Amino acid sequence: MRTVKLSAFFLLCVCVLVLSGCNSELKDLRIQNNTQREQIDRLGADLQACALQLDGLKRKLADAEESGGIEVDALKQQILALEEDLARKKELIASMQQKLLYGTALPAELSTMLEDFAETHGDIVSFDSNTGVVKFKSDLLFEKGSANVASTAVEAVKSLCGILNSEEGQRFDIVIAGHTDDIPILKPATKAKHPTNWHLSTHRAISVLNVMAGAKVGSKRMSVRGFGEYRPLVENKPNQGGEPRNRRVEIYLVPEGA
Repeated sequence: MRTVKLSAFFLLCVCVLVLSGCNSELKDLRIQNNTQREQIDRLGADLQACALQLDGLKRKLADAEESGGIEVDALKQQILALEEDLARKKELIASMQQKLLYGTALPAELSTMLEDFAETHGDIVSFDSNTGVVKFKSDLLFEKGSANVASTAVEAVKSLCGILNSEEGQRFDIVIAGHTDDIPILKPATKAKHPTNWHLSTHRAISVLNVMAGAKVGSKRMSVRGFGEYRPLVENKPNQGGEPRNRRVEIYLVPEGA
């Protein structure tokens, strides 16, 4: 009897340690995201200040050129330096936003479930355990030229929802991001519903969200983003040939409330 009690006590201790580890990991991710957001906000404020300064310098330059002032060359150099600084800040903000969206590796048990899910649905889904991103191929996820989730793909999305609604998955919120290639929308019927690739990518993300909501994933956990053609994985084929790998929907799992 004593051995049984000790075994039960030991098992309880292990469970507490595992849960503590998961909570600590999620807390670290949340802190990391919040710190990243604060840095992005500060850089954004600096960017606005630099933009205002640049406008002022350009007005001074225009006045100096009109009046024949001697400070024209100096103003041009200041403007060039400021424009280079603005470009660096924009690049840094874009890089930080990308890292914020992608996050980091997920807890081991959740990552394993998602790896198994991707293996089962390998024709339509891939999973990157390093970034915790689930990726759906749009050509198989949607009806051609449409934002409607294909009937053959609905079950795969619902299967993912089972993982998202598990005890491990419930600790995370969900960002659904749509992407397209660079082929412009030309068909009048399609263009009426999705005027640009931005619209199409966002509408497709919303369609996936609707399937997830129907599978009981909490609405307050989900958000959507649409990037259109502007974040390709690989270079699109020339002359608007497109590239299937760029047509995708990505699912990001981020710490709850982050």
